[in-house]
Amino acid sequence: MSQEQQTPDSVPSVDGMPRLGLGTWQNTDPDQCRESVQTALETGYRHVDTAQAYDNEVEVGDGIAAADVDRDDVFLATKIWTDNLSYDDVIHTARESLNRLGVDYLDLLYVHWPSGEYDAEDTLAAFAELYDDGLIDRVGVSNFLPEQVREATEVCDAPIFANQVEMHPLLPQEDLQACAEREDVNLVAYSPLARGRVFDVPEIQAVAKKHNASAAQVSLAWLLEKGATPIPKATSEDHIRDNWSSLSIELDEDDIETIDGIDRQERQVDPGFAPW
Repeated sequence: MSQEQQTPDSVPSVDGMPRLGLGTWQNTDPDQCRESVQTALETGYRHVDTAQAYDNEVEVGDGIAAADVDRDDVFLATKIWTDNLSYDDVIHTARESLNRLGVDYLDLLYVHWPSGEYDAEDTLAAFAELYDDGLIDRVGVSNFLPEQVREATEVCDAPIFANQVEMHPLLPQEDLQACAEREDVNLVAYSPLARGRVFDVPEIQAVAKKHNASAAQVSLAWLLEKGATPIPKATSEDHIRDNWSSLSIELDEDDIETIDGIDRQERQVDPGFAPW
């Protein structure tokens, strides 16, 4: 493992998005949420991800405000929930999210799922308006299949910047990787540790031992090698720092081949309204 210390300026980015973020799904204890966001930013993270459905936008905003980091140096993303995807509701609830987060703009706003009130033309027209008005810098989609990504890029007047999906060594999402490259859309990986299941995978354990690293670090480094931006959830300082150190892991071709050879497909997030 490289011993190079990562600093915020040395974190890889794509089109202004730092390629390692802090996820906040299920981080619902108010004090813990505020503290984890503040700790992550003061560790060096510059990408924080939340959503209306997480019910923690206020605490995420408080953590950003408490950190010794300028707001403009933080890449902040949230998501519009399925009940709020009509044109008027997108406009209204996006402004509510801004107020809860205590910010004037969002770096990235996602359609959380292509379900509920989602209608590609109606929903994305509202996103384009928010983009034109300067309230959001980038438009994103989440949990979209390749054909839905293609439709979004065709109908939205603003560029589709990212598709946030579950992705990890047990769900490598090859079709979505190909789609992202074809449509010039970035992949953001949620649940990048398969909710802890990667820790017990022999192939990942072997690569981790080789690099004197944790299984989490190896899994995140693999995602980075695949061109994805992982956003692992972490609440304790130890886990926040452990995930951060994945930026110093340099996997070789044998490591990638070993992890690619894992013969498992295990989706962790599979609600009844999912498009697959």
